[in-house]
Amino acid sequence: MVGADLIRRRALALFVLLPAYNEAAALPRLLEKFIPLQARYPKLQVVVVDDGSADQTAEVAEGFADRLSVTVVRHGRNRGLGCAMNTGLRYVCSHGAAGDVVVTMDADDTHDPGHIPEMLEKIDRGADVVIASRYQQGGEQVGLSPLRRILSWGASTLLGWIFGIDGVRDYSSGYRAYRIGALQRAFDRFGENFIEASGFQCMAEILLKMRMLNLRFGEVPLVLRYDRKAGQSKMPVLETVLQYFFLARKVSRLEILHEERLG
Repeated sequence: MVGADLIRRRALALFVLLPAYNEAAALPRLLEKFIPLQARYPKLQVVVVDDGSADQTAEVAEGFADRLSVTVVRHGRNRGLGCAMNTGLRYVCSHGAAGDVVVTMDADDTHDPGHIPEMLEKIDRGADVVIASRYQQGGEQVGLSPLRRILSWGASTLLGWIFGIDGVRDYSSGYRAYRIGALQRAFDRFGENFIEASGFQCMAEILLKMRMLNLRFGEVPLVLRYDRKAGQSKMPVLETVLQYFFLARKVSRLEILHEERLG
C-alpha cells in the first residue's frame, strides 16, 4: 500500500474489536502487538468487549491506555460471543465513519495482527469484507485437535455448498475486516435481527446475512496459532456444529423471504 492509498488509509480510523471472556492472561501478549502498528495506522482504536469476565480482563485492557487507544465496554454478565459481537459492532458503527474499517479478532492471542495490512489492502482495492482464512493457500491451523479441524472444515464446507459466497472458503473465522459502511447497511437492513445467535455460530450468521446486501468479499491466508492459547477452548464443538445446521435452514428461509420481497 503506497502513495495515495497509504495517505488515505492513514486519514481513516481503524478499529480493532476484541470480544473477551476471561482473557486476562492472553490479552497483554496480544495488545503489545498493536503498539508498533500505530505508526502505520495513527487512528488505531482497540475496543475490548468484556463479556462478564470473572478475572481481570477489563483491568488488564485498561492498563494499556497510556500506550494504546483502548476502550473497554463491559457486560455485567457473560452473554456469549454473539452478544459481545453485537455490542462491539454497534459501538464501532456509532463511533466510526462509513469509510473506516473494523477488524474483529479473538482475544486469546491465536490471531496474529500481522495479517491486518494485507486485509486492509484488499479493502482498499474494493472489498467490503475480508476474512483471514485457514483454507486459503498458505493458511494453516497449528495446535488444533484433529476433531476440531474436521468439524471446522465440515461446517465451512456445508455453508459454502449451500450458500456459495464468491471468494469465501472460511465461514467461521472470527478474524475479519469490515468496511464500517457495510456493517451500517446490515444493521439498517436487519435491525435487532442482524446477530441473533448467542454462540460461536454468530460469525457465520453475520457473513450469511451480509451476503444478501450484494457486498464484495475476499480472503487472505491465516495461520491460526492455537498452540498459543492459554487454557481450554470455550467452544462447545458438537453443539456449535449442530447450530450451524439450524442456522443454514433459518438463513435459507430468510433469503426466500428477501427474494420474494424484491420480486
